[in-house]
Amino acid sequence: MSPADGELAGARGEVVAERVFIGAGCNRVVNNVSWGACGLVAFGAQNAVALFSPSRGEIVTTLPGHKAAVNCTLWLPSKKDVLQVRGKETHYLLSGSSDGAIMAWKIGSGKREWSHALQLPTMHKKGVTCLAGRMVSDTVSIFASTSSDGMVVIWEMTVEPTAGSCNVSCLHSLSVGLKPMVSLSLAVLTEQGGRLILAMGGLDHKVHIYCGDLSGKFIKACELKGHSDWIRSLDFSLPVMTGSGKHSLFLVSSSQDKTIRIWKMTSDDVSSGSTLQSRKENIGMASYIEGPLFVVGDTSCQVSLESLLVGHEDWVYSVEWQPPTLLLGDEAHQPMSILSASMDKMMMIWRPEKNTGLWINSVTVGELSHSALGFYGGHWEPDGKSILAHGYGGFFHMWRDVGLESENWLPQIVPSGHFAPVSDLTWSRSGEYLLTVSHDQTARIFAPWRSHVNPGDVTCWREIARPQIHGHDINCVAFIQGTGNHRFVCGADEKVSRVFEATLSFLRTLQEATLLKPNNEDFDDVQVLGANMSALGLSQKPIYTHGGKESPSSASNDGPDSMETIPDAVPTVFTEPPVEDQLAWNTLWPESHKLYGHGNELFSICCDQAGKLVASSCKAQSAPVAEIWLWEVGTWKAVGRLQSHNLTVTQMEFSSDNAFLLSVSRDRHLSVFSIKKTDEGAQHHLVTKHEAHKRIIWACSWNPFGYEFATGSRDKTVKIWRVQDASSVKLLITLPQFCDSVTALAWTGCDRARNAGIIAVGMDNGLIELWSISGGRSASDSSSDPSPLSVACILRFDPLLCHVSTVHRLRWQKHDSSDEKSALELASCGADHCVRVFVVRDG
Repeated sequence: MSPADGELAGARGEVVAERVFIGAGCNRVVNNVSWGACGLVAFGAQNAVALFSPSRGEIVTTLPGHKAAVNCTLWLPSKKDVLQVRGKETHYLLSGSSDGAIMAWKIGSGKREWSHALQLPTMHKKGVTCLAGRMVSDTVSIFASTSSDGMVVIWEMTVEPTAGSCNVSCLHSLSVGLKPMVSLSLAVLTEQGGRLILAMGGLDHKVHIYCGDLSGKFIKACELKGHSDWIRSLDFSLPVMTGSGKHSLFLVSSSQDKTIRIWKMTSDDVSSGSTLQSRKENIGMASYIEGPLFVVGDTSCQVSLESLLVGHEDWVYSVEWQPPTLLLGDEAHQPMSILSASMDKMMMIWRPEKNTGLWINSVTVGELSHSALGFYGGHWEPDGKSILAHGYGGFFHMWRDVGLESENWLPQIVPSGHFAPVSDLTWSRSGEYLLTVSHDQTARIFAPWRSHVNPGDVTCWREIARPQIHGHDINCVAFIQGTGNHRFVCGADEKVSRVFEATLSFLRTLQEATLLKPNNEDFDDVQVLGANMSALGLSQKPIYTHGGKESPSSASNDGPDSMETIPDAVPTVFTEPPVEDQLAWNTLWPESHKLYGHGNELFSICCDQAGKLVASSCKAQSAPVAEIWLWEVGTWKAVGRLQSHNLTVTQMEFSSDNAFLLSVSRDRHLSVFSIKKTDEGAQHHLVTKHEAHKRIIWACSWNPFGYEFATGSRDKTVKIWRVQDASSVKLLITLPQFCDSVTALAWTGCDRARNAGIIAVGMDNGLIELWSISGGRSASDSSSDPSPLSVACILRFDPLLCHVSTVHRLRWQKHDSSDEKSALELASCGADHCVRVFVVRDG
């Protein structure tokens, strides 16, 4: 159990780590997001369940436990359970994954504490696609789950008020045949003694209505026909008092046929066939609209089509009634308002017109993105003042009604992050921001955004730019050190490395974010204001500061293909964190150079400490392809081809004085090259090649103070080596075997006099450990008898703080090693789509 703010993990009282940032995108599936009555939003981020606070616009924690991607989430009590929510400090969250597992989490909304409550018995053989439930009393909830295995399972959750524990039992299971259900909704009829109505829809284009009671036994009552494609979303309203004095229940359904249907269920006492008889005699327009009649307990329900809503231009993935409000006298009021979200990149709010009662679209919000695909779901805030969308790009959009006399929905700040494995990251030259690249084909910049009003306030990390949006998965990135403009070089699943330079608008936005005085060196000679995306999404063309005001494409706007062209970016200096639309269009960096030479897809890249040489490697299965290329920064000419390895070079790093280049490979060898920069290019020769591990070597890192370095391998070991006499390497020590493959290493210095530092170790299971290391011989020590090397594990991160899948990269922020009291910042990224930043300090 860990607190949301300043989550700590400590060991032996020596060192503590505080997680200050999580960046993650949302899994791209329907039903993945749930906005709870406690105010938190839950969503699946790869195999983890992430919670974010809409008020703060940041992810507060991730919950590990699932072994496969999380498909759906559900809060209990739900937003409809307004009577049960009052004064409740403990909420429960259910999550279902693609391997059929369902887990329950206990969330303490008051203290912001969370813990794993239990894993439900395995009832589904395939992925869980939807969860729907309601509370039927203060301690009992009924919920249903559906899966692509064709089963719908009814569950009961009972909470012990005193102990705070919960128990879940399976009440009933329904087989729906070969065409599985993908959407569910559950209604509680309190006036009929807690009778339940379950609606389900799926691949057969029909809405199936089942009636049941608190025992969980459900019987099929009727089918509602009308949609002509898959049913994607269903949602019951609370019972509404109509003009006739009867309670009516409304069900809204949405489909891939681009339409929304509102079904009205009016209850009446069961009498001796009078209702059926009158229905036969009344042959008019209403009889064509009326649907089936079914019995629930002692009442009959007449189903009719209330309205057909047509407005979206693509599949409607989500519909949701506005959450009810609590009136005086413990009465719940159901607003007649529906939120819909579609693949056409639009969300709409539908309401009946006051005079005619016809349902109309009263609010439309949407996004402008590079993708042709839009929203997977839309959700109301519990008080109905905000709406949230999640979409194809793993993004969130939130709008809030800030109008006083009339509605005025404005975009709000939400968390952002990658929606695919994050392959690499690097700190900027001075450590002001973090640059990450991913298989979602984007490069993103995250930075702490300081408040202009109160600079001493808590700073929140935000995504402030998206320098690259590419057509290939990006595998590696390196920041160009040295002086001049901010530049980085990256490699993707293509044979070309690309170099990007910061824009003037970014440099000024960074100044707004950090509140630091501008470095004139950064602004000198920067003539590029922004960048435009090319039609194929590969190269990004610069927009110059001295360019005319007229848009380059304005002359062709009247042409027949004007709708197909990509709109021009509008480079902007942001005084507050940018939202998704702005990030996707207006924060690109121009591509300045392409580096041709490799024969396969780029895999690893690094830059020396002086910013004069860049080394790159590609995927390889033979020695000629596995060679490392050296590029001269500035001219960007190839100045060296280093041959040693037989298979892919997985990682490279220059020593702190740039004298050596260390490389490790899938061929289980490490290589050390002597590198010397010259006026003509670079001189290099192979110092040593050594079989270092029994399995693939994934990671390496130099000691900032000397010629010691560490290697980490799939054989679960980390070994410390030293370059001897510039001609060989010597194994100094092997750390105790780790619990899983070592996939990431980062070495930072703490005390040069003692040659002391900390090695961060990331593993295949997502866990991170910190090891202190000191002694040996530093670069400045000429003693022939070095002191023995001393190593110790000083911190094992709490799993709640860590990744849930492979750690791909760890990087320490640059710091002043002479200041022993300064806190260290460690950034990590992994296969769980997450970027994390930790502050490490003495306990």
